[in-house]
Amino acid sequence: MNPLAIAPSRPARLDSVLTFAWDSGEFTASDAMAATGLTRSTTIEALDELVELGLLVELPNAREAGEYSKGRPARRFSLARDAAVLVGVDAGERHITVRVADLRSQPLSTLSIEVDSDADAADVRSRLVVNAIETALEEAHRSRDDVLSLCIGVPAPVGSDGRSPRHPQNYWARTNPSFVDAMSWAPIVRIDNDASLAAVAEGSVGGAVGSENYIALLAGERLGAGVVVDGRLLRGAHGGVGEMVAFANVVGVGGSDGIGTRLTRWAINARAHDEYAADAPLARLAVDELTGRAILDLAAAGDPDAVALIERAGVLLSRIVSVMAGMFDPAHFVVSGAISAGIAPVVESARQHLPKDMHLPAPELVISPLGGDVVVLGALAAASTAARDRVLDVWVERTPVG
Repeated sequence: MNPLAIAPSRPARLDSVLTFAWDSGEFTASDAMAATGLTRSTTIEALDELVELGLLVELPNAREAGEYSKGRPARRFSLARDAAVLVGVDAGERHITVRVADLRSQPLSTLSIEVDSDADAADVRSRLVVNAIETALEEAHRSRDDVLSLCIGVPAPVGSDGRSPRHPQNYWARTNPSFVDAMSWAPIVRIDNDASLAAVAEGSVGGAVGSENYIALLAGERLGAGVVVDGRLLRGAHGGVGEMVAFANVVGVGGSDGIGTRLTRWAINARAHDEYAADAPLARLAVDELTGRAILDLAAAGDPDAVALIERAGVLLSRIVSVMAGMFDPAHFVVSGAISAGIAPVVESARQHLPKDMHLPAPELVISPLGGDVVVLGALAAASTAARDRVLDVWVERTPVG
């Protein structure tokens, strides 16, 4: 692919036909004409121009393909799905996941690596992400020149310029080390909050499909929310909508640590105070084995100590849901992230503990089906949306086509 300069103007017919093609499989000129409302001659002219640009491919007609057809065979077209690639990245605190896909968002490669969050300074993290993207492109047999649109999700608020505000402990500068500059080689770049991208994924293919008012809560290591109201993802002046630091002032929540993190801390504290019998599973596990996932598994197996922690986590989640429901009035509240795979008992407990006297109807509390892929899926969906909106700006030369 050779991304070209942004064109100051272009025929509207190109946008109409390409929009139709992006959502279609194989189609004929008549199909495109019916969908766009353009005349036959204008439709055919746009199809030929898009083929010349390399964004559409013309397929063999029915007769050439060996299918009998009376009269003049119809010309058939499809999106040139291999003309470029999309890249979605989940740049989490402890992991980096990169997915490369074609223009239909079909995956070509996926790369995941673990990150030492205690040792990666901003410049180290930036290089890690760049190198991971390069490696994922190589595994897909592609290169930087093939990238049309790239989106990175980070655990930080992100403004419209792709940058994060200053954090008192410089945490956000480390998790979003000016990725917008490091990725300037890509024609279309979007840097966004990871929970916001989780909300994009939940609305596209997850637990909130069809809903226009919902909250996606990343609840594993830390709390973060993506908020959609009336079909629009909310951001705020600095990208801070959905940041959970305010919960430090909410009784019974007391901070933005996630449910997995809290389960671990509660179990360690209880064991330090000899609250478990010596032969109890939570007493026998090594400290580094006392993870949120292990506690969820023990609760599922019926261990009473783990069940008590799950009940405590349910109360915590119910308070988070009730506070956010009072602020944003969502119809659905989706618990997202890797922890969602085993969090059903916590969610069921939260449903039981939701206040019965809420001023607004309580949202439907659901579990995401997307698991730990939710952020990278949201990043890929966001990259696809940006590509659809701007592909012709990137592709068309300064001289008007046609």
